[in-house]
Amino acid sequence: MEILFYKYQGTGNDFVMIDDRNEEFPITDLELIRSLCDRKFGIGADGLIALRHHPSYDFEMIYFNADGSQSMCGNGARCAVAFAHFLGMIGKETHFLAIDGPHQATINEQAWVELQMSKVAKLKQKDSDYFVNTGSPHHVQFVEDIHEFPVVTEGAKIRYDASYSPRGTNVNFVSPISTEEIYVRTYERGVENETLSCGTGVTACALVYGERIGLSKVGIQTLGGSLEVSFSKQADGSFDRIILSGPAKQVFKGSIEIA
Repeated sequence: MEILFYKYQGTGNDFVMIDDRNEEFPITDLELIRSLCDRKFGIGADGLIALRHHPSYDFEMIYFNADGSQSMCGNGARCAVAFAHFLGMIGKETHFLAIDGPHQATINEQAWVELQMSKVAKLKQKDSDYFVNTGSPHHVQFVEDIHEFPVVTEGAKIRYDASYSPRGTNVNFVSPISTEEIYVRTYERGVENETLSCGTGVTACALVYGERIGLSKVGIQTLGGSLEVSFSKQADGSFDRIILSGPAKQVFKGSIEIA
């Protein structure tokens, strides 16, 4: 079987993209998905995304982490919007379905995607750290020397901490750059390593930082590039109108033979 695929990246978070409107891709074959995402023996990616038709939405995004598990992925969703636009499934605006529910998004001519994230009920404080569910679970910790911080070692400790058992959590380390901008590094559950960027992670960090100093828009720097998160806080402490904005680029396309 030959599989046609496209490779996309959003601030260094990279994805194998499958046009599965004919529903021919074996989406239940998790071993295949893991092998395609393998950087040594496959295409190599942080995750795999299949786009399918949906009767009530412009499309459905089916997302898998590199280990075959499923979750919401903010950068992956932005790349899915760019891919759907490339395929002619959508125009400049879209309403699509992901694992955490419906999302709206826009894309401009420079492939800058503004993605509306799901509402966040609350921020949970854990000692001096925070926990936020932005469609995927995220632990947020502020650190001083973020460029020298051992993200993989310390991130793995928190990811597998008993308090997050059995599924674990993503882990984000944050340092302010200025009053309106932060630097974020993320250890991603499902990739089991640091990634160059994490959309749901930077969203969680922006909410925490914005809450702490009274901002409704936060700029974020990651190893893979720049993002922006804006939001509105409600009287009950929840957050809505959360918009994750950033680039989503096609890198290449190809085909791979599988047995």
